[in-house]
Amino acid sequence: MVELIITEKPMAALKIATALGDHKPIKHTKGKSVYYEITRNKKRIYVGCAVGHLFGLGEKVKTKWKDYPSFDISWIPKYELMKTADYTKSYLTILKTLGKKVDTIIVATDYDIEGAVIGYTIVKYGLGKNTAKRMKYSTLTQDELIDSYKHLKKTQDKGMVEAGITRHHLDWFYGINLTKALTMAIRNAHGYFQVLSTGRVQGPALNIVVKKEKEIKKFKPEKYWEIYLDGKYKKTKILAKHKSDKFIDKKKVSAILRKTKGKEAIVDKVTKKVSNQAPPTPFDLTTLQTEAFRHLGSSPKQTSQLAQQLYISGLISYPRTSSQKLPPSINYKKILKQLETQTKYKKECATLLSKSNLKPSEGKKSDPAHPAIYPTGEKAKTSGKKAELYDLIVRRFLAVFGEPAKRETMSVDINVNKEIFHLTGTITLNPGWHTLYGRFAKVKEEELPDMQEKEKINVKKIFDEEKETQPPKRYTQASIIRELEKQGLGTKATRAIILDTLLKRGYIEDKPVKATELGIKLISTLKKYSPEIIDEHLTREFEEAMKQIREGKVNKKTVIEGAKKVLTKTLKGFKENEKNIGKGLSLASRHTHQEANKLGSCQVCKKGTLRIMYSKVGKKRFVACDQYPKCKTTYSLPQQGMIKSTDKPCKHDGFPQVMVIRQGKRPWILCLNPDCPGKAEWAKKKEEKAKKKSK
Repeated sequence: MVELIITEKPMAALKIATALGDHKPIKHTKGKSVYYEITRNKKRIYVGCAVGHLFGLGEKVKTKWKDYPSFDISWIPKYELMKTADYTKSYLTILKTLGKKVDTIIVATDYDIEGAVIGYTIVKYGLGKNTAKRMKYSTLTQDELIDSYKHLKKTQDKGMVEAGITRHHLDWFYGINLTKALTMAIRNAHGYFQVLSTGRVQGPALNIVVKKEKEIKKFKPEKYWEIYLDGKYKKTKILAKHKSDKFIDKKKVSAILRKTKGKEAIVDKVTKKVSNQAPPTPFDLTTLQTEAFRHLGSSPKQTSQLAQQLYISGLISYPRTSSQKLPPSINYKKILKQLETQTKYKKECATLLSKSNLKPSEGKKSDPAHPAIYPTGEKAKTSGKKAELYDLIVRRFLAVFGEPAKRETMSVDINVNKEIFHLTGTITLNPGWHTLYGRFAKVKEEELPDMQEKEKINVKKIFDEEKETQPPKRYTQASIIRELEKQGLGTKATRAIILDTLLKRGYIEDKPVKATELGIKLISTLKKYSPEIIDEHLTREFEEAMKQIREGKVNKKTVIEGAKKVLTKTLKGFKENEKNIGKGLSLASRHTHQEANKLGSCQVCKKGTLRIMYSKVGKKRFVACDQYPKCKTTYSLPQQGMIKSTDKPCKHDGFPQVMVIRQGKRPWILCLNPDCPGKAEWAKKKEEKAKKKSK
């Protein structure tokens, strides 16, 4: 009997082949594609891989932009759908060849909805088979992979596959048809072609950001006053605040100032309260993304990518989980003993291993497919942001087994002629789990002097401060991810991608997350003419339906047909108002595009603004001053990748800089000045590095 194991990525194929093989795997290479051949108990096994999705949904017969809605779709090899996916062809070819040589097929893609769809489409549409066995694992460690192989599921997870297929159908229906509708609206209103798009989850997600922007714009600041006591207790300076906190009546403030002027300040009441601060819960993907944003400055998308790399390297468990639970089956002691061999965690692990009972602090959320994120204990060879994220994950794992931290809060009431001023301070008595969480346990320490009741305070002055109420805060990349989860929009795996898509399309800006004029106009237009497109309730209903499909409670055909009916009705109304929709969107689209193309002040004429321009022949992009023909300054740009302004001048010469973002590669910063001293410096360092390497 010969078997074929199909993995989601090449690194996973190597990990599985190494774990299961009786001897070192034999590597076969065809072009850029690889597969492995092993024997296990005299059984021959091929381990092949995909590179993510090898199939995608596309129209059976290509329709024109004006022809929508379109629902006649099928699964098509990805290389036929997109030129940029040509590299997937060789991987699919190898799997097809191997599929003809084997008796049994085992799907070993990631155990989640996307992994299920990847495996299912390869087996059904690539290999022409209807059945396959399934490996389920949460880490790429040898022990777990062997155990997963020994306890193979006899079939693929039907509920997971059908939920995934439904999600892909709904996302295609909404994404393609709404994009066609918006694009044609602009074309029919103003006669020019510009792609404008939205999607099933993107519309409601953008609506959340726009709502916040409208709240901020509507906000009207109101004056209020706070009253403070500035003084000393013995030799310690103190600043106490009137217990009423905020005053909106200036007359009342003046009355209190008169009443307390020159009066004695007496410590009226002192209370101390000791409380236990429970250890944190284990990381699910959302809490990992928010903590990484807070401590490391990593965007949710970057965190998700780095976590995936750590998982593929065998250093952490599967990161795309919504669980906050760590089952005993992962073997806490074994992981801690392995982590103890790493000098960085030796002391903390020794402390935990000395405990008679290891019981993690857990949250409410669970995931049927995977536990919370945890380190496997295997030795880490990482650097940069990846090393920092790994440290955060390890520290969090250690902290959940820690003791509660004991903190003491001291509250003091100071009486000045029957007006009470309040003072509080909190200190840590016993750090408990703080020690295990290390630098990530950021707590505020405010120690007050040991004040006694009836003692006097030396008052320097009692004064008021005039302030204004502040508008609501805009979302950060972390808080918008939390809000999407709270609203039930998207999935743990897609929320960061949705946010990144909105940024790329110019609907929102980052740091903080802010809706652009185009994003605001898109939502207001859709709200007026097609409110269903941005209705989070409808989107949430579809998400719940997909959950029920996974649980076997609802049929996928019912949900897909229901989505078709809703979308058909929505787009019928859209067509009736196409010109009105197009008029509003085209102006906002042009303005946003113009703003995005601004790169900074011209260093030559000192009057103009540098903008990204496109040549008439070949549509090649370059930078030019908008004072042309008075100023003929131009600079070249890379012709591949997305260009974004950095808003930061070059430290070497003050010229504007751009960020070049290319798919699958790290973004890099480029100074527009071809003679920038920094470029010569960089070239010199590169040359020196090459010389050292050659030696």
